[in-house]
Amino acid sequence: MSSRLLVLTIAFAMLAEVLIYVPSAARFWMSYLGERIGEAHLASLAVVEAPNNAVSPALARELLAKAGSHAVALKMLGRRYLVAVDDMPPQVDVTVDLREAGPLDAIMSTFRVLFGNGSRVMLVVDAAPGTAGAVVETIVDEAPLRAQLLAFSGRILTLSLIIAMITAGLVFVSLQWLFVRPMRRLAADMTAFRLAPEDPGRVVRPSGRGDEVGVAEMELASLQRDLQQALTQKTHLAALGTAVAKINHDLRNILATAQLMADRLRESEDPTVRRIAPRLVASIDRAVDLCARTMKYGRADEPPPVRESVDLARLWRQIAETVTPPGENRIAFDAEIPPGLTVEADREQLFRVLLNLARNAVGAISGEGRVRLSARAGSGGAELLVADSGTGLPEAARLHLFEPFVAAGRSGGTGLGLAIARDLVVAHGGEIGLLRTGPEGTTFRIFLPSAAR
Repeated sequence: MSSRLLVLTIAFAMLAEVLIYVPSAARFWMSYLGERIGEAHLASLAVVEAPNNAVSPALARELLAKAGSHAVALKMLGRRYLVAVDDMPPQVDVTVDLREAGPLDAIMSTFRVLFGNGSRVMLVVDAAPGTAGAVVETIVDEAPLRAQLLAFSGRILTLSLIIAMITAGLVFVSLQWLFVRPMRRLAADMTAFRLAPEDPGRVVRPSGRGDEVGVAEMELASLQRDLQQALTQKTHLAALGTAVAKINHDLRNILATAQLMADRLRESEDPTVRRIAPRLVASIDRAVDLCARTMKYGRADEPPPVRESVDLARLWRQIAETVTPPGENRIAFDAEIPPGLTVEADREQLFRVLLNLARNAVGAISGEGRVRLSARAGSGGAELLVADSGTGLPEAARLHLFEPFVAAGRSGGTGLGLAIARDLVVAHGGEIGLLRTGPEGTTFRIFLPSAAR
């Protein structure tokens, strides 16, 4: 990039000099012929002022030599004076009337002189300087004009090369410092990050520049951090899948034993045991079912929801019994559900969604509090609100609510509860989101569309 940048800078500088040279050379052509007219006018004035308009041959030759001309004529007051002429004037090859020569004519004539051989004889005509109504004509050789034009072009070329090199050097150094070096550093950082994307030390460190390069550095750093977080989550998912695969078999055996013991508890005559046993048996049955299907977050083995009419009030009472230990009354579970309201959903999956929200709500309440389920039916489905009287979610938790393994809300959490709840709700074609949170508590909103939607 650096070498190409240097070559392009020199080329553009030379192109700019060429564009400047063309009108400059045409101006030099005009100035040269104008000087010949001026000198011819001075010679003509010397002759006109002489007695009888006559000068000696020696003086005439001297005047022609000063004017660099073969012949000089002056038209003034309707008369034409042949001021001086060589003994054998050459034949005129081209006539140049400076009174009618425009910029384009001057440019074309300049290049004809430069690319010719300088053998032509030119008749130059122009208004006499300082004398109104007078016209001067002079015959001059093209060779001196061509020689001076070539010398002028050489000076311009030398100056152009010097200016181009200086300009190219300054531009090259500036661009090298401002753009090329930062871009090289970005390319090297990206290569290093590709070799070890999980290494936090490979993330680009923005330089703090306020231009486009600085924006690119910040965006690249943000992209790399996001990618590292995604890779970390994938690593956790893989580790979780491996762990579940290893313990699944043994856990199923343990749960099978617990299930047998729970079945024996059903036959107990103790009223307290008979009241608690169904809850214990239901919990063990759910655990056995999950292990049988090797439930792992992130794999597409979650069965599609089997919709049925679910009694929300009854489901909420079962969740309250599951979350609240026996004999503990510090947290009240309330329901604001119209009588007879049912929703079309997979009962087991909806239970897991509400159970995750209820456990998070209980974890957010430090002392006594309340968890409420509100529901209302609409034309398109049912809307559920799960609200608690906790202290609200911290800012870090709000930014990553439904991301697995980002448990910024409470210590010891995995961040899987809300992620699983979101996937189950989405599988129903519904929506789940945070409605509000603050010191007065947190409210989540769930919308479950009707089955016919």
